[in-house]
Amino acid sequence: MAEKTIADFWFDPSCPYTWITSRWLLEVEKVRPVEVRWRVMSLSVLNEGRDDDPEGDPEGYLWVPVRICAAVQQEYGQEALGRLYTAMWTCGRDRGEQEWIGPLHDALAAAGLPLELAEAGTSTAYDEAVRASHAEGIGLIGDHVGTPVVAVTGAGGERVVFFGPVISRAPTGEQAGRLWDGTLLVAAIPGFHELKGAPHEKPRLGDLM
Repeated sequence: MAEKTIADFWFDPSCPYTWITSRWLLEVEKVRPVEVRWRVMSLSVLNEGRDDDPEGDPEGYLWVPVRICAAVQQEYGQEALGRLYTAMWTCGRDRGEQEWIGPLHDALAAAGLPLELAEAGTSTAYDEAVRASHAEGIGLIGDHVGTPVVAVTGAGGERVVFFGPVISRAPTGEQAGRLWDGTLLVAAIPGFHELKGAPHEKPRLGDLM
């Protein structure tokens, strides 16, 4: 049996496109010897000091879910973080709430985690953990990208790192595997910088219900 490749996946939990990419990676796990390892990054940290506000978040609400994620990552580990991330985007779907993450208390309960962790969202207690995890991921590729960042170790021991892929729907089965193969192939080429497809379309979150 082939040894599994660890795919470190840095994500900001608030981004719907990142959510779709994460579901693609779970499909990849089914058809390739790949194991996803969940890690936190933050669009709020990434955009600090900018004159504009690309996320349209003047109140800083995007800090709330990422702080909770960082608390879970630090206190309960990356597997628990993965459970919470899934719950964040699936809780409330039966009530038609498909545009963004659902109620955070509901997500914690669905992930089997203490509800008190919700308090981390309005505290600065885990900000250092957010920044450290963010710095680790973004340090591999640079601050010219956003969320998500994926890193694997190549066959020769080299680190292969890429942003995205940004997709509006998650491929499944062998199609998911082929996208993984192709993304790694391109990202591993020395000097590779950017590859773009068609213009963005609205993320198809309903497909993932």
